[in-house]
Amino acid sequence: MISIQTETLRVPGAQISYDVRGTGPLLLLIAGGDGSADGYANVAAHLAARYTVVTYDRRGCFRSTLDAPADDMSVETHAEDASRLLAALTSEPAFVFGGSAGALIGLDLAIRSPQQVRVLVAHEPPVFGLRPDLDETQAYLHDVYRKEGGIALMRHLVAVNGIMYDELEPGVEFPRSRAVPDADALFAYTFLPVSRYRLDVNALKAAKTRVVVAGGIRGREYICYQYAAEIANRLGTTLIEFPSHHAGYVSHPRAFAVQLDEVLSSSTIA
Repeated sequence: MISIQTETLRVPGAQISYDVRGTGPLLLLIAGGDGSADGYANVAAHLAARYTVVTYDRRGCFRSTLDAPADDMSVETHAEDASRLLAALTSEPAFVFGGSAGALIGLDLAIRSPQQVRVLVAHEPPVFGLRPDLDETQAYLHDVYRKEGGIALMRHLVAVNGIMYDELEPGVEFPRSRAVPDADALFAYTFLPVSRYRLDVNALKAAKTRVVVAGGIRGREYICYQYAAEIANRLGTTLIEFPSHHAGYVSHPRAFAVQLDEVLSSSTIA
């Protein structure tokens, strides 16, 4: 059984709790969704044979506490946290993977601190502002939250992103979360920052980081896959398909880990 070392890092306004497992080059996994490291537990276990895998709860989520309630969270703040965490762990460029909101945070990290990122794999980042036809969903989800609350918002986010667990990799057990997801925190610390953020594609092109844009093969008709395809098109790259859907690292962690390792290895050689 792979051991997990849990540590904390003080950052401005918060304390970040993170887990380290495995040996090899450093691979940081940035959480999307509810901001919890738990969603990466199974895929991290498979990756730990080849990488030093670091997962963490984003500020304001689960173990990563805020010094005071935050009225205005941003993707940039989350990216700064990731940068500080990398700086505390290594002086070398690291591999970075982000899913959903974590992918958007990774893209901002690549723009702001390209020297810290060896390769970034951005899996289905929700990049509002690039596809007005898709952005209409944003206003709809705001209305869902205002009228029905956080739990309803979470259900709708699962639906519009095509997350389905009708097909699981053999032997997969869902990670046991340390706490029930806080739907209001999801809205305040993830959904609002993501909906306000506008990706600077030209700055991303100018960054000295190799960026791989990815999407789940079962999610082609869903919103975040289409956002990912739009980014890949604007960067002039090919979207790489990963197993399953928006959260394939949960439903198919072994196959997802194999694909991620292949992408990181080939990106390093290329």
